Amino acid sequence: MSINNSQRGKFAAELTASMTGSFTTIGTLLFNPVIIIFDNQGTVPVAISVDGGTTTWRTFPGGEALVLDLRAASGVAPNYTFDVGTTFSGNGASGTFSISYTYALNNS
Repeated sequence: MSINNSQRGKFAAELTASMTGSFTTIGTLLFNPVIIIFDNQGTVPVAISVDGGTTTWRTFPGGEALVLDLRAASGVAPNYTFDVGTTFSGNGASGTFSISYTYALNNS
């Protein structure tokens, strides 16, 4: 397998929302993330969902951040990432939750 050297890292706009006590849309991915950061900027737990609140993916304690590096350092798929259009929702009593990510842009 050859290495694709024709891409540059770009920063996507931050996705952020204030928590209201019920599931609130944080934002939708406009690009396939390479590195993604989930950041609970509040002091209370926030549950994160990708199906509008039916299923909780993970609950972040107050002040916790998680960095996922989706580059294929291991695994089968060299392009392992989340789908464009994935919408994240959060449910917390208060505070702000943000999602920041980088993506690869092909050189033209």
